[in-house]
Amino acid sequence: MSATATSKESAAFCADLVRTHDFVRYASTLFLPQVQRRALLSIYAFNVEILRVREQVSQPLPGEIRLQWWTDMLGGAGHGGVEGNPVAAELLQTIGEFRLPIEPLSRLIEEHQFDLYNDPMPSMAALEGYVTDTSSALFSLAARTAAQPSVAIDHLSRHAGIAQGMAQVIAALPLDAARRQLFVPLQLLQQHGSGMEQVFSGKQTPQARAAIDQLIGEGQKHLRTAFELLTHVPPQVRPVFLPLAMVRRDLERMSRADVDPFVPHPTSRLRTLWTLWRASRSREFGG
Repeated sequence: MSATATSKESAAFCADLVRTHDFVRYASTLFLPQVQRRALLSIYAFNVEILRVREQVSQPLPGEIRLQWWTDMLGGAGHGGVEGNPVAAELLQTIGEFRLPIEPLSRLIEEHQFDLYNDPMPSMAALEGYVTDTSSALFSLAARTAAQPSVAIDHLSRHAGIAQGMAQVIAALPLDAARRQLFVPLQLLQQHGSGMEQVFSGKQTPQARAAIDQLIGEGQKHLRTAFELLTHVPPQVRPVFLPLAMVRRDLERMSRADVDPFVPHPTSRLRTLWTLWRASRSREFGG
C-alpha cells in the first residue's frame, strides 16, 4: 500500500474516532477548510485517545502505562507501534506542518492522569487548572492551524476552554457519580453544605444543586468573556471556536430549575449540527 493511501486511511480513522466519541468537535470541523479540518481532527483524535484510557482500564497502573506511551511518542521515544498507530501518525504530521508545540500536548496527558484515580477535585482553582491544560489547550492548539499564536488568541482560548470544561463536568455528572468520581470541586460542595456521598447518591439535593448552580454561573462568566474576546481575533480563527455555540446552549439549559443535573440530557446529532450551522453563519464566528 502506498504512503498516500496509508495517510488517507489514517485521516479517515481519526475522523471516525472523533465522530463517534466527540461529535461536537467533529461537527465543528465541517465548517472549516479541508487542510485545517484534517489537522484539527488529528488533535481531537489524540484527545479522544487520552480520554478513553480511563474507560479502557480497571486499575490506574495500566492507564499510566498507556498515557506514558503517548508521552514517549511526543518526545520521540516511542517504544514501537508509532508508525502503525493512525492517530499518532496524523498528529505527528500536524505537529510538523503547523509547528505545534509539544509542551501543551504533554501537559494534557499529565492532567488526565487525574482521571485514573478516584481522588476528588479539591477546589475551583484545581478545576480551572485542569480544564485550562485540557480544554483550553485544545482551543489554543486548534487556533494555531488558522493563524500565528498571539496574546489575544491565548486569552480567548483560556476563557473558552474553562467555560467548555465546566459545562462538560456538569454534563458528565451522572456518569461520574455512578462510578464515584468527583470533578465538581469538593470545596465548592462543602461551602454549600454538600459533599461527596451526597453527589454519589445520584440524587439532586438543594445543597448539591446550589454548588452546581455556582459552577454553572462561573462557566457562564467565562463564556461571556470568551464571546467578548472573540471579536478581537482574526476572522479566520473564529470558526475554531464554534464549539462555544454548544457550550452556550448547554449552560443555558443546565441553569433551568427544572433540569436535574443527575439525569443525562444527551443532545441529538441533528440538533448539534443545526446549532453549529447557525453559529457558523453568524457574525460572531466570522460568517
